Amino acid sequence: MNGDSPEWTWVTGVLLIDVAHVWSTSFRVYFDKEELKRRFWLYLLVPIFGYGIGVALYSEGELVFWKVLAVIAVFHFVRQQYGWVALYRRKLGETSRATWWIDAVAVYLASVYPLAFWMTSLPRNFEWFVQNDFVPLPTIVATVLFPVYVVALTAYFAKSIYQYFATGFLNIGKDIVVATTAICWYVGIVYFNSDYAFTVTNVIIHGVPYFALIYVYAKMKRETAGPVYRTLSSNWLVFLATLWALAYVEELFWHRGVWHDKQWLFGGDWDWGKLKMWLVPLLALPQLTHYVLDGFIWRRGSHPEFRLI
Repeated sequence: MNGDSPEWTWVTGVLLIDVAHVWSTSFRVYFDKEELKRRFWLYLLVPIFGYGIGVALYSEGELVFWKVLAVIAVFHFVRQQYGWVALYRRKLGETSRATWWIDAVAVYLASVYPLAFWMTSLPRNFEWFVQNDFVPLPTIVATVLFPVYVVALTAYFAKSIYQYFATGFLNIGKDIVVATTAICWYVGIVYFNSDYAFTVTNVIIHGVPYFALIYVYAKMKRETAGPVYRTLSSNWLVFLATLWALAYVEELFWHRGVWHDKQWLFGGDWDWGKLKMWLVPLLALPQLTHYVLDGFIWRRGSHPEFRLI
């Protein structure tokens, strides 16, 4: 368990889930002509400004670029788990401010504490993107957060148990999100110092539910969308095959031009030289756009038909 991820894990976890789920945003935005027109300037300017900022950061040094991208990625991963909790609260009509605080603190700390442990125990046997992309923190940060983390999760599940026995109310979807977040982030980061464990535990719970949400949206839009959209979302296999094809093309450029790895899957290397400053931010643009737009497209009221999802 304490080694690098085997090749099959990288293919399934990174290529077919992590990278592919980034491209699934296209079904929510760029493949949906009606949605693209509705907020055209937002969807146009995010990648334009993202690319410009990426080039500026890369010109200051490769590690500067990766450090900033890692911070944005981590925020996106943490925030998505809270988003699932908020979605389940709305679905079952939970409006209490007190329970919102308990839920929010628990799901945030379920991921923030393991991240704090990671950054206070560098170097580890794995990185987010590249070596040294995380800023080291003093050990006291994880030490102080740990009891708060334990209390927050204990309070959450005590509250859920009390609600069930006192009123019969059970939000099982929300409970599963909090439990799996706590287990997977702790096991993947704290318990195992392993790239394999981190990849398996983190990527799956992040990417697979997102596929499902996007597919539900695509199914909802299928009847009113154009023929290409209807074809690409006609069933699960076509939907996933489209995303996998896009993910493969992206990773082909990453591995031949930047990482120089996995020649057995992508072929020989390319020497980009000084062009990296322009091409690396371009390759990172799909994930940066996904990170930023994800903060807009799932807000209640951001879409006239969001209530149907």
